[in-house]
Amino acid sequence: MAYFAQIDSDGLVLQVISVSNNDAPDPAPTHSEPLGQAFIASLGIEGDWRQTSYHGSFRKQYAGPGFHYDAAADVFIAPQPFPSWTLNLDTALWEPPTPMPEEGGPYRWDEDTLTWVSLT
Repeated sequence: MAYFAQIDSDGLVLQVISVSNNDAPDPAPTHSEPLGQAFIASLGIEGDWRQTSYHGSFRKQYAGPGFHYDAAADVFIAPQPFPSWTLNLDTALWEPPTPMPEEGGPYRWDEDTLTWVSLT
């Protein structure tokens, strides 16, 4: 199965659909993306479609509705979880101002105090 994200003109992911490997047969994204795009267009579905990897093996992570496609970096970026978190451009992941403790969890982020709070 290959997965394709529909992107609007601002790079916002609107939806993700699956395409059979029979319709996008080459497992290399650089080869299967055009085949999948052509198949989607043959169904009469318009739009800008970019292949996304379910396992994050390319374009950093699997896209979902509300994600952003950064064309310059060719990556999908999840919505910012909290205002204090910053985007790591190398990983395309949001990072908290303070790393989560490695022991004693589970934890949740408290945006009001900008700290990790233990749930136990």
